[in-house]
Amino acid sequence: MKIKTLEAGHPVPDENGVRGTDEIIALLKGADEHTLVVCLISGGGSALLVSAFQGITLSEKQEITQLLLKSGADINELNCVRKHISKVKGGRLAEIAYPAKVISLILSDVIGDSLDVIASGPTAPDSATYSDALYVLRKYRLLDKIPRTISDILSNGADGLIPDTPKEGSVIFRKIENIIIGSNRIALDAARQMAEEKGFDADIISAGLTGEARDAAKWLAKKAIEEKGARGQRARCLISGGETTVTVKGSGLGGRNTELALAFALEIEGIDGITLLSAGTDGTDGPTDAAGAFADGETVKKAKAIGIDPVTYLNNNNSYEFFKKTGGLLVTGPTGTNVMDLQIVLLD
Repeated sequence: MKIKTLEAGHPVPDENGVRGTDEIIALLKGADEHTLVVCLISGGGSALLVSAFQGITLSEKQEITQLLLKSGADINELNCVRKHISKVKGGRLAEIAYPAKVISLILSDVIGDSLDVIASGPTAPDSATYSDALYVLRKYRLLDKIPRTISDILSNGADGLIPDTPKEGSVIFRKIENIIIGSNRIALDAARQMAEEKGFDADIISAGLTGEARDAAKWLAKKAIEEKGARGQRARCLISGGETTVTVKGSGLGGRNTELALAFALEIEGIDGITLLSAGTDGTDGPTDAAGAFADGETVKKAKAIGIDPVTYLNNNNSYEFFKKTGGLLVTGPTGTNVMDLQIVLLD
């Protein structure tokens, strides 16, 4: 068996992603009805599997990806647009492989494990349309900011001038089998089991944490404070998972997990016995080398003691630098998997 690996960019696509995808397309074009294709698909595939549609350049794809990431669009919205400017997303990889038998083994990084959203659903029927993609861009006021090539393609698709992504019932999916082998829920269950083995009373309080990271932090802090006041003698562990977003308004460096941790620290300032870890299971939080960060009731106090204003750093979306200066970053390196984020709160 010969295996070739190409390391490519994430969350913004790069030349290696294009090169690797071109090789995959060339390989699949040689498949026929007697061929068995095994696909390994994980979160991050939307950036790594990249082949621009009808004259769109890589730089244009990079530009629209950056705009959507900074706008606060969630993963469903982001991938809705990605699918409609791609040759391989939204079931189009299955279209290329047809009539081969395809088995896809999938690590889910989306809430609800929707097959058409994970890695933008390269081997799954797409429920979204060109009109949906335009709606996302209008919602975040991006239509006038994106490259003209992309807006023209989406408009032509919405008008029926370009065939939409393959839908449920298409003949190309008759020999496709999509199997989810890992998910955030599995990770949450494993975290709860480990916490219980360590002597904590552990509960999963949310398996669908979404929305702005700051809002999620407020909700988690409120839960933690309530549980701390009501707890018995045993230490408690509150576990949640999902994927929040950050609407970038500042010029700082950070990701959704460090931003959540900083916002959480401000909510529990001065309260003893509450400690949070928020981290990405892939070991990468946004454009940083950290997986996430720890925060407790002393975090804000420590920052102020060395002349750092946490609110200023939060408003500048500079949470990574905040924790780099004050301590609290979790740096694991790439873990080799991606099943969204985990938040673990210890009440001691």
